[in-house]
This record gives sequence, structure tokens and C-alpha cells, in this order.
Amino acid sequence: MTAPEIAALLLDSCGSPQQFESYMFGSILLRIGEDIDILIVGPGGGALSQLKGEIHVSGANLPLHILYLLPSEADRTEFVKREKCVPLAQLARSAPRPD
Repeated sequence: MTAPEIAALLLDSCGSPQQFESYMFGSILLRIGEDIDILIVGPGGGALSQLKGEIHVSGANLPLHILYLLPSEADRTEFVKREKCVPLAQLARSAPRPD
């Protein structure tokens, strides 16, 4: 699967991402990696637990590596900028859609 196809799959199969900022980063974007690095930025608690469960189910057959950060951590570390993270929604828009 391509990065856009993976992004579309995750967004389509998870009901909770709207409460979070979700990104892809790493070698998968350069088409040289075999693992899929995902960053989720948002609050902890019940919504995060629900999202983790949804990602576990939808990505069961994918080599996902998921990093969860609170918004303050993401801001302080500038992780999104430093790692050139791409929003999943942006990637998903470029995925081929079935006719």
C-alpha cells in the first residue's frame, strides 16, 4: 500500500481521529521504508483509548509505529516541523478512490 492509501484506510476506519491531529512521517513518505510511522497529537483520556483501539483494529495487518504526543509536547519539541510530518488528511486526498 502507498502512503496515501494507508492514510485513507486509517481515516476511513477510525471514528475518533477528528479529535486529534494525525500525521505520517519517516521513510514511508520517501517510499524506502517498510514500517509506517504515525504521529497522533491530542488529549489523553478516554478519547485516546478509543482511538488506540480503532487504530489497532484497522492497522492489524500493517507495520505501524505510532507515537502519541500531547499538544504541549508537540509544540515544545517542534516534532511535526522537525520530522516533516504530513497530515493524514492531506495524504488521503491524493489516494486513488474506487469507482
